[in-house]
Amino acid sequence: MAASKILFLKRISPAARFISFSQSSSSVSRIVLEGCTASNANVGSVLNQNIDPPQAFSRRPFSSDTDFQGPAPVNYHLLLPEDEYHRVADSTIQYLLEKFEEYGDSVQIDGFDIDYGNQVLTLKLGSSGTYVLNKQTPNRQLWLSSPVSGPSRFDWDKGTRAWIYRRTKANLFSLFETELEQLCGSPINLS
Repeated sequence: MAASKILFLKRISPAARFISFSQSSSSVSRIVLEGCTASNANVGSVLNQNIDPPQAFSRRPFSSDTDFQGPAPVNYHLLLPEDEYHRVADSTIQYLLEKFEEYGDSVQIDGFDIDYGNQVLTLKLGSSGTYVLNKQTPNRQLWLSSPVSGPSRFDWDKGTRAWIYRRTKANLFSLFETELEQLCGSPINLS
C-alpha cells in the first residue's frame, strides 16, 4: 500500500471511529470497515471511489423504527418579550406556591414540603418523589421535572393563556392536577 494511502487512512480514522487497521503476520496491510475486511488488492478500489468517509457515514437515513421524538421546533416569533415572560412566569410560580401550601394542609403525606428560592419551586412528596419547576429565561420557558412524567418544557401560549408543553400539548396546571391526585389521593384545583 502506498504511503500516501496509509496517511489518508490514518487521517480519516479519527472521524470514522469504526475504521481500524491491522497488520497480519505476513506484513499485509488491511483495512477493516464496519466488520468488512479488504486486502491490499481491494483497498485501492475502495480509496479510488472518491468518497469522503465522514460525510458518507453521516448521511445514513434515520431509523423510523424507534419511538424517539426530537425536540419540538421553536417558533422564535412567538417568544414573549423578556419582561412579559418574567411577569407571567413569576405570577405562575407564586400562584402554584400558594396553591401547593393550601394543598399541603389538606393532605397527610410524610415528607410533604414546599420550597421556593433562586427561581426554583420544589415540591417534595416524601417517598412519592419531588417536583422541580424553574424558569428558563433564554428559552422563555418553565421547565418541570416530575416523578411521574419526567422532564417537560412549557411555553406560554397567548391564545389559551396557559403554559403548554409543545410535544404533548399538555397544560402545566392540568398535569399537576392529574399527577398530584394520583400520587396523593386527593384532588387539587389549579384552574
